[in-house]
Amino acid sequence: MLMTRWWQPVLVPAVVATLLLTGTPARACDPDDPPHGGTAAHHEAAAGSVRHHHHQHAAGASSNPELLGTVATATGAISINFLAYGDGRDVMLVTGTFGLRSYDLADPANPRLLGEFALPGMWQTENTEVDPVRKLVFLARDPRAFGGDVATGESGVYIVDASRPDQLRQLSYVQVPAGHTTSCINHCRYLWTGGPAKSSTMPTEWGGRPIWVTDVRDPSHPTVFPDPIDLARNDGKTDYAHDVQVDAAGVAWVSGRGGVRGYWTEGRRWDPVRKRTRTATAIDPVPYAGGGIAETAAPSRFMHNSHRPAGARWADGGWRHGDLIYVTEESFQAGCAADGVLVIASLTGSYQGQSWRSTPQQPFRLATVGTWSVAGQEGSDPVSEDCSAHYFDVHGKVLVQSFYAQGTRFIDVSDPTNPTQIAYHRPADGRAWAPFWHNGLVYVADNTRGVDILRLTSG
Repeated sequence: MLMTRWWQPVLVPAVVATLLLTGTPARACDPDDPPHGGTAAHHEAAAGSVRHHHHQHAAGASSNPELLGTVATATGAISINFLAYGDGRDVMLVTGTFGLRSYDLADPANPRLLGEFALPGMWQTENTEVDPVRKLVFLARDPRAFGGDVATGESGVYIVDASRPDQLRQLSYVQVPAGHTTSCINHCRYLWTGGPAKSSTMPTEWGGRPIWVTDVRDPSHPTVFPDPIDLARNDGKTDYAHDVQVDAAGVAWVSGRGGVRGYWTEGRRWDPVRKRTRTATAIDPVPYAGGGIAETAAPSRFMHNSHRPAGARWADGGWRHGDLIYVTEESFQAGCAADGVLVIASLTGSYQGQSWRSTPQQPFRLATVGTWSVAGQEGSDPVSEDCSAHYFDVHGKVLVQSFYAQGTRFIDVSDPTNPTQIAYHRPADGRAWAPFWHNGLVYVADNTRGVDILRLTSG
């Protein structure tokens, strides 16, 4: 009986949009105030299901994604996660301005709504992460949520129990001085929470909020450590730490204003700043590598998120294993030409703590290997000014990345000096925030459409 009740989907109307290769301009925002919300698109569809679409080719692209369907019940989507359950069930968890919703993926192209943890008025929930073992979801509360503001609003983290995805329930909520994003550290025993711009109670010399650490070993009673970490990240100035990604080797990479820096959080490690071997922990991590991005590659130096391909040997171009990092700039300028870019940089020369000693007088910058921008690419809207780089995901040597109104781009990074677009998906009514590879498909969190489900096919 329990299994039957778990599997029973919530019946709600769903509508979808067709694949289009043209777009309309959307509002651009500053990295301190990224795009939020949006009006629900007017989709053509039949209620009650996700419509499937025929494959459509993009002229001149070597391959093109097939749009399998759109989950419009997830309108307002910002982030997506997946959880596998012991009996083979596969569940998608979508967060956004509505809170958290769960979907059954028995039919991967036709997700069915299971349950909801409603938080109407949430601000974004960027980069929500999950504990795949304990079936927990961690949602960051930005101070702008529920009508607040950066200067005085409350920030924190919700911890939601998803052991029964049809009955999502709050385990706890804890106030944290930061709250734009929150990330799992040490197998989700700790959280690193960062951003946004500083509050009115924080030091005037700070340019933004650094990272605060929360102990979630007991998720019903989380404990926030009082002292922040990743200080002085911008040439000696404490600044906006935007997001954290942990690579396959266990290094936690913090992206934000000033670049990207990696830390060991477990084990006995050589500390190049303190010049001794010591034990790395989530609250006292050991610097590893990283640094600022050259202004010629990313003029704003506001780095949004990153990925270091540390899990497999890099076979092309003679690059040493683990020496490359992909990092993306969020920046909104007039027109697309100077907007945020994807940067591939080399970590060579950064392993001795150089970034932690960088100053305006003696700045340290990573060497740029290659860059990619949506401006001027096939399928781009030359009029739109809402085309900054945003979240990306990597599968093998294909990187898929969202660029707001410029859609989702598939980029071949097998030659890191020459990233090349191989496909794109840019619906006219779209505002793509983040794509996620899952079991051969790409699920795109689109703030106006919901979740687009794509399959990359050879062209």
